[in-house]
Amino acid sequence: MTLYIGREASKLWKRICAEATTEINLLLDNWKYVLAGLIFQYIHGLAAHGVHYLHRPGPTLQDLGYFLLPELGQDKAYISEMVFTFVFLSFVLWTLHPFIFKSKKIYTVLIWCRVLAFLVASQILRIITFYSTQLPGPNYHCREGSKLARLPKPSNVQEILLINFPQGVVYGCGDLIFSSHMIFTLVFVLTYQKYGTRRCIKQCAWLLAIIQSLLIVASRKHYTVDIAVAWYTVNLVVFFVNKKLPELPDRSNGNSPVLLPLSTKDKDSKTKEENHKLLNGNSVDHADRP
Repeated sequence: MTLYIGREASKLWKRICAEATTEINLLLDNWKYVLAGLIFQYIHGLAAHGVHYLHRPGPTLQDLGYFLLPELGQDKAYISEMVFTFVFLSFVLWTLHPFIFKSKKIYTVLIWCRVLAFLVASQILRIITFYSTQLPGPNYHCREGSKLARLPKPSNVQEILLINFPQGVVYGCGDLIFSSHMIFTLVFVLTYQKYGTRRCIKQCAWLLAIIQSLLIVASRKHYTVDIAVAWYTVNLVVFFVNKKLPELPDRSNGNSPVLLPLSTKDKDSKTKEENHKLLNGNSVDHADRP
């Protein structure tokens, strides 16, 4: 028994090392896109923090979702955050599964390049919307009488750039007309819908996205229009961005991948040939052989 466990552990370690080598080479080739996507996450947070200075509390707008869905209350607002955290962590773990499992359909670095492209495109539209029109926030801490509803004028630039993390993110106001949580949730669900393999998980993912939508409205974190805009906008963004990006390789078919950048003409023939050889050489994981 001990010998069997040791043998399987050795295989798993070799598999992780082989996959890490492949992913590191892909990261070296695509680090600019990953870094740009991560930097824009900070820019998005900075924009959401900035619009809080413009927020002016007022009466909550008339909303059909508020009429149809019972209010959860401030003490149960954490429920929607728990659902979002579960979706977020589940997706991250799925993108890392090639390091562990023998059956591999995706490359982790390439899938995250694609996901970050979806997020950036959606978040740019979101920033445009909430700076175009400021609405009175429906969340409890954004209502008249709350100390967090209005931010005092910043005393220095550093106060703006640091975003008062994490309170500045959790207790933001004014970034409406588009739900940030739904951007992430729908991007993750749509990505798994295309590149995932388990039908039951796909169905559960869509169910969780619907539940997340209802919980956000029931928690009064967003208006119903914020959820509606996210549902159709993110789907359109993913559709059109997918049209512009080269198709990701399906590892289960042993196809040679077409790497980012968006236009392969930007890469010289020597680099493409090296990537081709690299990924062909790793398309069959030697650690998986008996």
